Amino acid sequence: MSQQQQKIQNPEMQIQKTPQMNDRDFINDILAMEKSMTNSYSVALNEMSHGQLYQDLSSVFNQTQDCQRELYNVMFQKGFYSLEAADGQKLDQTYQQFSGYSSQFPYQQ
Repeated sequence: MSQQQQKIQNPEMQIQKTPQMNDRDFINDILAMEKSMTNSYSVALNEMSHGQLYQDLSSVFNQTQDCQRELYNVMFQKGFYSLEAADGQKLDQTYQQFSGYSSQFPYQQ
């Protein structure tokens, strides 16, 4: 059953290939920084004990996460990222596989 995966992609924005950084490089660099910042904020939030500081940092974390998502959307719109369409049957199989794992969680809801 070898179905060819469909790519979901916008037309790629044409950029000059030069040694200097171009728009794609700049956006990619900022996106990498935002990802690193959200990871660091997440660790800090997990270890935060002061309530007000936690709330303040949580707000900054959410803004940074939103910025990261917006940058990803810009890159997708400009055709710098592509996605593969998921096969519905494969999604159902994966869901069934992992839904059984919830019985192994130490705390049941």
